[in-house]
Amino acid sequence: MPEPLDRTSRTLSSSSAHAPDLVVATHGLSRHFGYRKAVDDLTISVPRGTIAGFVGPNGSGKTTTIRMLLGLLRPTSGSATILGQAISHPREYLPRVGAVCESPVFYPGLSGRKNLEVLAQLGGHPRSRIDHVLEIVGLDSRARDPVGKYSLGMKQRLGLAMALLPEPELLILDEPTNGLDPLGIIELRDQLRGMRDRGTTLFISSHLLGELEQVTDWLVMILEGNAVFNGPAHELVDRRGELVVEAADPTQLNLVAGIATAAGYRVTWTDSSLRIACPVDWASELQRCAAEAGAMGVTIRAREASLEEGFLAMLRGER
Repeated sequence: MPEPLDRTSRTLSSSSAHAPDLVVATHGLSRHFGYRKAVDDLTISVPRGTIAGFVGPNGSGKTTTIRMLLGLLRPTSGSATILGQAISHPREYLPRVGAVCESPVFYPGLSGRKNLEVLAQLGGHPRSRIDHVLEIVGLDSRARDPVGKYSLGMKQRLGLAMALLPEPELLILDEPTNGLDPLGIIELRDQLRGMRDRGTTLFISSHLLGELEQVTDWLVMILEGNAVFNGPAHELVDRRGELVVEAADPTQLNLVAGIATAAGYRVTWTDSSLRIACPVDWASELQRCAAEAGAMGVTIRAREASLEEGFLAMLRGER
């Protein structure tokens, strides 16, 4: 069965070999607050051109990690690079990074457009970008309204527009769906895909795993400040499925259960079937072993796990 901690190191080695153009890379990154280890020996990588989901339970170190990547906190130990530049020199890479970290701050008495104009002037960004980013986030029709009258979802959109002003190579978003209604989440999903297709790499921290599953192609999962998975999102889902086994004669299921248990997989009995927690591609091997053992009339079907199920399995420490 998959072993998350060991798999992480193998995935990183594979990523370095086949995708040397890493937009985010950390090596033993740690941040301690007194005796508390908020981030502990974190080693992760994010290849260029991906939408990377950054997941973990509350207090797992996601926001602390993001703040270190943005140069807002100094690491206690370890190192990291953003766009090939060390995070110890944030001026070298921050002009190419957009970020919405926690709650964005605005001038409430100014319109959305005026807020963007102020930021463009301070950051040296071309004002010609303003109309474009307003259209991307769907605020072009409300751009002249005072931000103080914006809903929470509209403020989230304006924060995203601000992050897009520099036309970033890397966009870091911390809980971008906060305050968005279901339609807004769907629209944001399309916007994120569009940004990736235009060449932007996205690093998204979120607790809405169902939404991340819709858009992510890379996944970084942390627990207690340390990586438990780093790699293509489909690998976690593929390896966290289950096989449902049924038979006309329930006694035949005993043979199948013995095969699965001997292979090291967890077996759960229901009234009329078995559920085996294992990679879904083990189905053909199980079918062969069952036939050799003399099991008759056995039906095996695969059920792929969701990202949330894979995440919860990791938290339970399943292998």
